[in-house]
Amino acid sequence: MDYSPEPTTLVVFELEEVADGTLLTVAESGFDRIPLARRAQAYRMNEEGWAAQMKSIDRHVGDAS
Repeated sequence: MDYSPEPTTLVVFELEEVADGTLLTVAESGFDRIPLARRAQAYRMNEEGWAAQMKSIDRHVGDAS
C-alpha cells in the first residue's frame, strides 16, 4: 500500500551525555494527523520498526566499545 499521501510523523533524536556514556532518546510524534482508521496500525508498525532499529544501534555501539 502506498502511504505517501498520508501526513508524515516527526522523529526527534536526542543525545545526552551521562556518566556511563551517551543516552540516545528517539521520540516520534504526529500520529494524531494520520487517519483514524489506520492510526493504531501505523503506530504499531513504527513502534516495531524503531524497537528493531534501537536493538541494531545497541549491537553496533556495543561492538564498538
